[in-house]
Amino acid sequence: MRLDVWLWRARFFKTRSLAAGFVSGKGVRLTRSGQLRKVSKPGFRILPGDIVSFPRGGQIVSVQVLDHGERRGPASEARALYEDLSINDQERHDA
Repeated sequence: MRLDVWLWRARFFKTRSLAAGFVSGKGVRLTRSGQLRKVSKPGFRILPGDIVSFPRGGQIVSVQVLDHGERRGPASEARALYEDLSINDQERHDA
């Protein structure tokens, strides 16, 4: 599945074109099999198990891809496409 389509289906971006523009402009960090790389092509193929990291709202979002999904569904369906690996501010203060 294309990275931009997955980001859109997972509801990180409101439109697919916004997701594609973000990936092209800022790039996304992708970890696969322990290899970290910067991806700046919206059509880059992602697989379940990949870890995708990108800046959003002043924080770094890191998620592990669990599924591609069949469509852009409701938020509850989108949430099943990934596992959030991000550390929020409260967890940083507690550590």
